[in-house]
Amino acid sequence: MAIKGIGGYHLFCDARNDAAISRLRACKPRPHKPLAVLFPLAGHDGLDVVRQELHVKPVETARLLSPERPIVLIKKRPRCVLSPGIAPGLGEIGAMLPYSPLHHMLVGDYGAPLVATSANRSGEPVLTDFESVRESLAGVAHGILDHDRPIVRPADDPVFRRILGKTRAIRFGRGTAPVEMQLPFSLKQPVLVPILAVGGQMKNTVALGFGNRVVVFPHIGDMGTPRSLSVFEQVTADLQVLYGIKAEIIACDVHPGYTTTRWAWQWVEKSQSTVFTVYHHHAHAGALSGEHPHTEPRLVFTWDGVGYGPDGTLWGGEALLGKPGEWQRVGSIRPFHLPGGERAGREPWRSAAAVCWALGRDWPDCPERTGLLRTAWEKRINAPQTTAIGRLFDAAAALTGICLHASYEGQGPMELEDAAHGDIRSGTLPLPVSKDDRGCWRIDWARLVSFLLQDEGDAEYKAAVFHETLAQALLKQTLRIRSEHDFHEVGLTGGVFQNRILTERAAELLIENGFVVILPEQIPGNDGGLSFGQVVETGVGATNGSSSHKKRKRA
Repeated sequence: MAIKGIGGYHLFCDARNDAAISRLRACKPRPHKPLAVLFPLAGHDGLDVVRQELHVKPVETARLLSPERPIVLIKKRPRCVLSPGIAPGLGEIGAMLPYSPLHHMLVGDYGAPLVATSANRSGEPVLTDFESVRESLAGVAHGILDHDRPIVRPADDPVFRRILGKTRAIRFGRGTAPVEMQLPFSLKQPVLVPILAVGGQMKNTVALGFGNRVVVFPHIGDMGTPRSLSVFEQVTADLQVLYGIKAEIIACDVHPGYTTTRWAWQWVEKSQSTVFTVYHHHAHAGALSGEHPHTEPRLVFTWDGVGYGPDGTLWGGEALLGKPGEWQRVGSIRPFHLPGGERAGREPWRSAAAVCWALGRDWPDCPERTGLLRTAWEKRINAPQTTAIGRLFDAAAALTGICLHASYEGQGPMELEDAAHGDIRSGTLPLPVSKDDRGCWRIDWARLVSFLLQDEGDAEYKAAVFHETLAQALLKQTLRIRSEHDFHEVGLTGGVFQNRILTERAAELLIENGFVVILPEQIPGNDGGLSFGQVVETGVGATNGSSSHKKRKRA
């Protein structure tokens, strides 16, 4: 059933019914990406049914029961009776409680957990009107339960995950956004004017900065479809009208292929605005510093998939030293070339082949024929250079046989984390960290790849060693950088640090060595936080251009 909520429609089915969930996945289509579960309230605090299926920690309890009623990622109990089709390959369930009277009545009368996933085609913004639902989901839903309360702006359900003792935002949405925060500086005339930041390509959000405030709007989604662009344009217009602010600076990512970047340059052609471009990982570091503004300088690890760097390569495993507007790259990883470019993000086997070929080794278990691909890779045809830790996670997921093809972003790394059971400190490989000719300390992952290619050890053991090795390498790199620079605070941000095992182990090692560790709290550390970081970087860097660059409307 498609059922209208507060921020959009959901698709509901029995969370214990394998056949219903299989049909939902086939029709949406959403073959593997986890589905959220709506639990009925029961017991003295409402969580009796949740506790039957999930192992709920106190901080997760508090977040589940908060007025926002977000989705909270919680570990399953061994005897969980929910369908394994809800989150295939993962040990966590996205749980939420009813947040509207209609949901209270429905799930209360049904008396059992229900899948409650956004009613849209996978990757697009949530649907908000009856005609769109009827047209788009005619072959998916058996029926539609509608009501006459209009939804003016779409808002997906927010998502949180417990990391390092706190539940941290994975996605902004209904009840948690728009979020308004105070900036560590003021955007005042005549030096600076209101800023509209348009975020990135994936997990898009937009933000409006004015005076000493910034407002970040809810998650829009991935910007690869016409409907996503339409919702994006509605949100950017509504945000300015809502606050009575006309943006005169448009902040965007440097990447020329991003839909938001192209939109920014088209906008400047028909307005008096200025475009200010911000490097992807500077925006990540700026977002974290915008939340924690009082320590300078600090070292910030920005580990994620790929984003344009100032040297024209695809960054993603960087250590940046400094402060907003003045970031210096002091750490990275050994670079490698991605065969097929962007396709590697959904085909982890490509990253696995890349790291093997970089070491002059074959990969006997590669699932695809790679003769022509390897020739193209050797000639650097559609094989861009990257330092992305996210692609290294993909390679490990493929080399262990855990995930060779991904139907959603991050599937390989998520399943690799879930496979790393037990005490990950049981094994590690010391990775070399050496300085290159530009003074950047680089982690060499070669030994790790050789280990993953060995026949000895199962996938679970290899996954555990992979996580421990990267955590130890991060510490080693930090100590090398501290030998040359004075800092005591280390930030961890970017999509890779949504990995609880890696993040908590890295933080433990850093704290043991005298560092203060900071993580995103209010703002998602993934690309959903880029718009906030773009406001911060633009606000402090528009006059010096040290972190990014700007270009005014052409005459």
